Amino acid sequence: MKTESKPHEDYKSHITRLVKRLPFYQCASGENKGVAAGKRGIYLNLLKLILWIYIILCFIIAGLNYGYAAKAPPAVAKIIMWVWLIYENWIKTLFIIICSFLTIRILGDKKNGMKKKNLIGFIAAALIVHVAAPIVAGNFDLYFYAMPFPWTTTPLQLLDPKSALYKSTVLSWGHWGLSAALAFFICISIIVLIGTLLFGRRFQCSTICLFNGFAAEVFEPAIPLMGKREKPKRSAVKFLNVLRWVFLAVSLFFMIYWCLYLIGVTLPGNIDLITKLESYKYLSGELLITIFFWIAFVGRGYCYFCPLGTVLGLISKLANQKISTNHTKCVQCGKCNDACPMSIEIKNCAAHGEDVRNLRCVGCGHCMNACPTGNLGYSTWFISQIHKKRK
Repeated sequence: MKTESKPHEDYKSHITRLVKRLPFYQCASGENKGVAAGKRGIYLNLLKLILWIYIILCFIIAGLNYGYAAKAPPAVAKIIMWVWLIYENWIKTLFIIICSFLTIRILGDKKNGMKKKNLIGFIAAALIVHVAAPIVAGNFDLYFYAMPFPWTTTPLQLLDPKSALYKSTVLSWGHWGLSAALAFFICISIIVLIGTLLFGRRFQCSTICLFNGFAAEVFEPAIPLMGKREKPKRSAVKFLNVLRWVFLAVSLFFMIYWCLYLIGVTLPGNIDLITKLESYKYLSGELLITIFFWIAFVGRGYCYFCPLGTVLGLISKLANQKISTNHTKCVQCGKCNDACPMSIEIKNCAAHGEDVRNLRCVGCGHCMNACPTGNLGYSTWFISQIHKKRK
């Protein structure tokens, strides 16, 4: 005998079917994992495409700017310069904003608090350094002065009226633009120094660095572009540790040479040759190698031997920067080691509740995000004092 369904039961079942079709219900119940994974795949492919575009444009425009512009007719050289400035300022800022959104969508919201803070910092830094400050200062080359000593001697070159940089800056931006560049560099240097003393190396390397730090965070899911992501071997880490001090020594050499030259000390060699050598160092030893790391290694590859990062790592010791490992209980899963882009041994310290203090630590917080028990924390003397007052 056929049983007839009651009207209110048909109504309930109809409502239930409609609710189950809603995206939030499917995500909450796990029924939409395939769709979510599909979207993440689309976001990842788009992120990789943007990174490829960024790298290709970098090679083409930088090649024209550093190679052809000096030999080109003045009108053509001016066009190349403006294309380079638009690319380095506005297009770069646009990529940082778009790719930050894509990275968050790929990684999801779960345990990505530190990552979001990193990305917000880089977006704010890009808007200030690449958009707002150049407009106010009337000098769109300001990003050259956003990295303190000993990363570059560009600010010192501006102090020499005979240097090509001084002449080109005055010609392009006037004496006001030149003064604005020096004032901007001094302000940035003071901010980075104070920020590092308060918040550790994280302040620069994982919040405002617009040379490599931003790419390591913004493009993180897409790096490396070729091959699978692998942790560098111990031998590679040892080599990079040695290279760190070599790059610091070379950078200090250029800085000290320029300082002595400016105060009138007679030095061997030619200042124009020294300037060219530093340009070659930047193009080959920093720009090209950094891009190579993005394609085939890890996003933080350059951070292993960045001369500014090494200095900030030493300053971070004064700030008592550390990763604490005793907030809950370590289960020795090793996810912290896997997540660390700087190949720092965290798991063994966590097993005994010991603090991790390492010169390479950039304070990115990836280990904290990866820890399933919430056992890890990033701290400096200043941060710990803030936490005590809040309690």
